[in-house]
Amino acid sequence: MKAFWLALLAVSLGIAAPAQQDAKVQVEFSNVALYPSNWTLLLRPDGTGHFHAEGGTRPTDYPETMFPGKIDRDVRLSSEFTARIFQTVHMDKILKNKCESHLKVAYQGTKKIHYSGPDGEGGCEFNYSTNKQIQELGESLIAVGQTLIEGARLEILYQHDPLGLDKAIQYVVEATGDGRMQEISTIRNILERLEDDPRVLDRVRKQARMLLARSGS
Repeated sequence: MKAFWLALLAVSLGIAAPAQQDAKVQVEFSNVALYPSNWTLLLRPDGTGHFHAEGGTRPTDYPETMFPGKIDRDVRLSSEFTARIFQTVHMDKILKNKCESHLKVAYQGTKKIHYSGPDGEGGCEFNYSTNKQIQELGESLIAVGQTLIEGARLEILYQHDPLGLDKAIQYVVEATGDGRMQEISTIRNILERLEDDPRVLDRVRKQARMLLARSGS
């Protein structure tokens, strides 16, 4: 499967492997109802990239829960996921077509997707798209952003509120199970630390072990 997606990526980009690294996709997401309310993901064809999140109003409904106010880190996504992103950007002509449906649907957050590479550049902005592949792309990218944010929250809890890990990691398990979070391997480091630390609650360590197995890497 990995070889298939990599081959498909090479075909969809239509450029030689050394030149592929000049291509990049940048995704900007904003939703004032969330915290952090804004994030940006820069991604290259080899899966490497950078994630930055900040802004918004810290939740007050659950004062006992810690949330990351700012995240700034390098990331690596799986080759299959990355290939699907670049393929969709090209196959659905994101360089030429508008993505927004302008339908009266619930606000899901503003997604701005921009591609640049040897073959051109362009992008679009949308809340909801009737183009199935573009809409699914937006949902998948939001799920990746959520994974990185929740991973940062686990790190904060691990350092400052270990007992809070119990509820937080249960949410991660549920969200990865129903698709709200994807690419769990991007937070592998904190999961390994939780699994290996005997000071952490045993059920938290078991959940971390389950998530690591689920990540498939």
